[in-house]
Amino acid sequence: MIISHTENQTKSNNIITLASWMAGGFSNQKQASTNRVLYAHIHVYFRPLPYQFFSGIGFYSEQVYDYDLWSPYRQGVHKLIDKGDHIYIENYRLKDPILYAGAARELEILHTITPENIERRYHCSMVFKRDGEKFLGSVEPGNKCLINKRGCETYLVSEVELTEQTWESLDKGMDVNKHKQVWGSKAGKLKFEKKISFADELPIKN
Repeated sequence: MIISHTENQTKSNNIITLASWMAGGFSNQKQASTNRVLYAHIHVYFRPLPYQFFSGIGFYSEQVYDYDLWSPYRQGVHKLIDKGDHIYIENYRLKDPILYAGAARELEILHTITPENIERRYHCSMVFKRDGEKFLGSVEPGNKCLINKRGCETYLVSEVELTEQTWESLDKGMDVNKHKQVWGSKAGKLKFEKKISFADELPIKN
């Protein structure tokens, strides 16, 4: 099969589109206000890292409750890799995450993060594929992204749907032996809307 220049260009553009849509601050305020019993008000941030961090496109991320913006309950670093028919996102943990709380909103803090401060979370990468005007993502296959919670060894099941203005996600921890849910939302996806874009900070040449 011969792939045209246009098709090649489209595949290359997918990583730029994905990064541009990811780069921002998202809030599920609308969902939380509709049902306060089931959903807390949460902010998710994906702030672009300088090009030299990964010699490519990377992000620092935070998830925080609206009432406590300086105490994120989840932080991470992510490296985007173009695999042609999909985008592979390597995930990293911070060795001392509390030092970088607020880095998604304060560039002075963000720029103190260095590659020496992170370590790879093996088997926990995400795979994103373009589906029309959205990207669908899931944790890499194998059920090997292990998280010990509540004294139970679980594997992560993560599903994401991203559009230009929305981020929907569902994370669950499944018992490695019984394959039953131990933690995570039982009320369905968290639905976020983009409130601010950081796309102009991406190390991308048009």
